[in-house]
Amino acid sequence: MVMDHESQRARYLAGAEGAPPVPPPGGYRGARRGTGPQEAPAFPTFVSVADGDDERRSANAIGWIALLASILFAIVLLGTMLAGGTDLLYGVTMLALQLVLVAVIIAAIATRRGRMLGAIALVIAVLFNVATVGGLSALQSSASGNYDGSKSDEQKHAEAYPGIKGTDNQDVLNQQSLEEVRAEADSLFADVRQRLSDEFGYTWTQFTDEDLRPERNGYGGESMLYEYGSAGWATNEPIQDYARKQQVMAVIDQVVQEHGMYGLYAFNDPTGSGIDPTMIEKLYGSDDPRTQHTWESYTENYPDPLRFYATIYDLSNDADGGFRTEREAQNARTGEPVEGLQLFVIASAVLSDDDRDEFEKKIQEYPGF
Repeated sequence: MVMDHESQRARYLAGAEGAPPVPPPGGYRGARRGTGPQEAPAFPTFVSVADGDDERRSANAIGWIALLASILFAIVLLGTMLAGGTDLLYGVTMLALQLVLVAVIIAAIATRRGRMLGAIALVIAVLFNVATVGGLSALQSSASGNYDGSKSDEQKHAEAYPGIKGTDNQDVLNQQSLEEVRAEADSLFADVRQRLSDEFGYTWTQFTDEDLRPERNGYGGESMLYEYGSAGWATNEPIQDYARKQQVMAVIDQVVQEHGMYGLYAFNDPTGSGIDPTMIEKLYGSDDPRTQHTWESYTENYPDPLRFYATIYDLSNDADGGFRTEREAQNARTGEPVEGLQLFVIASAVLSDDDRDEFEKKIQEYPGF
């Protein structure tokens, strides 16, 4: 039976007084079942402005404390090092302070606002810590012999020893003095220069000044003795011919013997020096004197302290240019000619005449040294 429009309408409205019709059994197709009552959203929790300022101030304070503590600790370490307190740097107090500093830095890094300052403090602590600064201080103390923080009276006494450990003080008093060595070197150089100029026409340049260095005494201090380095003299002309080199060295040999010294000893001569030919080649460019770029001879006046050196540099025997580069670099440093003959004197552990009386008086305070 087909229902007309009014009948369908009456079916949905009958007995409902205008209310929506009751859904069919099972509900409408496609309808979604509700999931139950929804919880009301929680109200956000607000932090007062005053509370936030306190938190930020607290974090910043920790960061600044870490930074300032790290800087102060670094200053203390450096000051202790400069004062020679190596033993203090490795003491329990410094280690404890460093541990406290590490704890403060970690606390600063753990906070958001103090993290940047804590990181800076950490960098400073890594650069300046007990291990690093203590190691530098130990090296400084070793080089200077400064161990005042842990020296006994006996060690301080030994530090002032006027002589050199292992050197006989009587030998020092008996040998040539500093002034005598200087005079002998000047006289020797003058005679060598004159003879070579007369025979070969060489001219000369003084390329270094005299150098005096206090000798260490072997007990952490300086002795009253000196190492003497003479002024250096060099020919302005190169000496490259093999026969001419032999003649030059022969003249020098005559002069040094006239001054009471031993005959020249040639380090570069493989037949007479006793040095291994491989080492001679490494030092002088070849094991054959005819092709060597360097001739080096030596003599002394033992038991006196004067040691004399005569060296010829010859760039014509420079096979690969390396020796020329080396000599030009030396010329740039000292101004010495790159080629030719050079004369030089060294004397170790010499005592000045002006210090002789004081030296003799002081060594009486060191029986058994």
